[in-house]
Amino acid sequence: MSKILVFAGTTEGREISEWLCEKGTEHDLCVATEYGEQVLNEDPRAHVHTGRLNEEGIAAFMEKEGTQVVVDATHPYAKEATENIRKAAEEKGVTYLRLDRNKVGGEKDIISAKKFFFPDTAACIKALAETKGNILLTTGSKELPEYCAEDAIRDRIYARVLPGKESVEICENNQIPGKRIIAMQGPFSEAMNLAIIQDHDIQIMVTKQSGRSGGFEEKETAAAKADIPLYIIGVPDNSEGLSPEEVRGALFAFLDARPRKISLIGCGMGHPENLTVEAWQALESADLVFGAKRLLEDCKVTKESYPYYFAKDIIPVMQEKPGDVAILFSGDSGFYSGATKMYGALTEELNNGTLTGEVKVFPGISSVSNLASLFGISWENAYLFSIHGRGKADQWRGRLLHTIKTNEKTFLLVSGVDDLKAIGRMLLEEGMDNCRILSGYQMSYPEQELKDLSPADCEGLEKDGLYALFILNDKAEKPFVTHGLPDASFIRAKVPMTKEEVRTASISKLGLRSDSVVYDVGSGTGSIAVEIARISPDIQVYAIERKEEAVELIRQNVEQFSLSNVEIVQAYAPEGLEGLPAPTHVFIGGSGGNLNEIIQAIFDKNPKAGIVANAVSHETFEEFLQIEKNFNVADFDIVMMSVTRTRKVGNYHMLQAENPVWICSFKGNTE
Repeated sequence: MSKILVFAGTTEGREISEWLCEKGTEHDLCVATEYGEQVLNEDPRAHVHTGRLNEEGIAAFMEKEGTQVVVDATHPYAKEATENIRKAAEEKGVTYLRLDRNKVGGEKDIISAKKFFFPDTAACIKALAETKGNILLTTGSKELPEYCAEDAIRDRIYARVLPGKESVEICENNQIPGKRIIAMQGPFSEAMNLAIIQDHDIQIMVTKQSGRSGGFEEKETAAAKADIPLYIIGVPDNSEGLSPEEVRGALFAFLDARPRKISLIGCGMGHPENLTVEAWQALESADLVFGAKRLLEDCKVTKESYPYYFAKDIIPVMQEKPGDVAILFSGDSGFYSGATKMYGALTEELNNGTLTGEVKVFPGISSVSNLASLFGISWENAYLFSIHGRGKADQWRGRLLHTIKTNEKTFLLVSGVDDLKAIGRMLLEEGMDNCRILSGYQMSYPEQELKDLSPADCEGLEKDGLYALFILNDKAEKPFVTHGLPDASFIRAKVPMTKEEVRTASISKLGLRSDSVVYDVGSGTGSIAVEIARISPDIQVYAIERKEEAVELIRQNVEQFSLSNVEIVQAYAPEGLEGLPAPTHVFIGGSGGNLNEIIQAIFDKNPKAGIVANAVSHETFEEFLQIEKNFNVADFDIVMMSVTRTRKVGNYHMLQAENPVWICSFKGNTE
């Protein structure tokens, strides 16, 4: 049974029907002739009835179909048809909306764009529950208890009532405090309405369809100048007809019950041809569109739009305005896209009940697949990387260099031509002039350029803009998958160093992951820190060492292996741990007699941290034995490791024993 009936004698009427179809709303559509039916777009949600109806026929049709609202979009000269529709609606108690096809543009439509009509107070309250911000209620005190039944609405109401004792008592009885009671005698001018709105930070004004005598026009113009929506209870004033925007605003209250559609749309490189057909359909059906100004312009958006792309800006507008939403993102929604954060923020609002609707993501054509197709290469074996918006070169150089060295093909998003020049210089400094750089500039735009560059060629580039790259390295070496450097690899001097076999066993007992945050406490030469950092560029290591000589050795060892994921901290432990991020794993090579204090500081930061400690003295071993008593730990284990090496003497191989080392491992127990 359809609630909405549209008489579509004009193009605007057919557009209202198409809009209802986009909303997923079934409705009846009446046209006078077979030609009128032929020009309609077929859609199962529009039930078309052909043939002229008199007043009685219209009334009977309304009763049969259970019509609640009728849109009269017949031709302006079809006065008899209009009169029949109006009288039939009046007879059957159906809301009548007269669409004026000439009422487009100008100041009036700016006002109308934020007018929303509701058949009764209950429907208005339901809509207010989905909004945020202060509400100016100008409907008097009679219906105030209905609005105040909802805590989330009552606590936002500024009630404008008559300055009589009875009205004020009704406000007080419904928990409206004095500071939110505006007891004044009308009539109210536009200036007075606007002053109240501004003084009390009003976000929504609620009124009845009271006409000129009730000050409706002054409320309407004040709301328009304050750029806030006007919620109107009652039938729209049809004395001069309504614009298409006003008709759609009035129909929102009668739409079939279905979740609001929220579409996150990947736009590819920016050209509208990059959108999928499904994404275009979602964009066309949206009432509100958000996105960067460039995307709104590229996609030729004609709907109500806002140049916003952060959740903090978009969500308040969605809470204020009804209708389906499209949010545009450059590239592919799943590839270094803001769509990921937006999806999380919207999901949180939906779960909290501050928004209603369903979120769907529409992927676009990613820059990696587009660039690969332009150069005729595959990308399934490429490492995907981005330095776009990630600061200066020293913040990404080390990890990018590791990626290029260990992959034959690296795809890279950059912020602009300066990044590209910095990459060229980096490759030349590292002796990697063999690399080829396949560059895509302003892809999909008329100024698109494709270039096959050497590292030296990058310095001569001048055009700034959007670049995407493939960096090809035919001398790539496979990355390290384990540790195990020989002792001779490290610069040592006279600083103690954890020996090769002990390093191997100790690091294995840490049980590291690719995203671990590791403290190397008492780092010495930095051999443990270096070994761990080489396992994965995603591991962050903090080498904590108090001796200046040792700190310099750590720096030299880190530099010789081109590691960017080691941060050297010259400090005593545990004091030096205070400003560092919480660790997932900790190696303690030297504690300076503060073992218990260091362990406590670690567990204060992360009660689940995994710890491995080494000891060469009996006294430190005795401290290991007390750990289970002093702390709540799990998987506690102590291993004594003795290593014997061979040493060639003449024609013989002699055995040379190293000092035994105790390796203690455990983790915090939070169960």
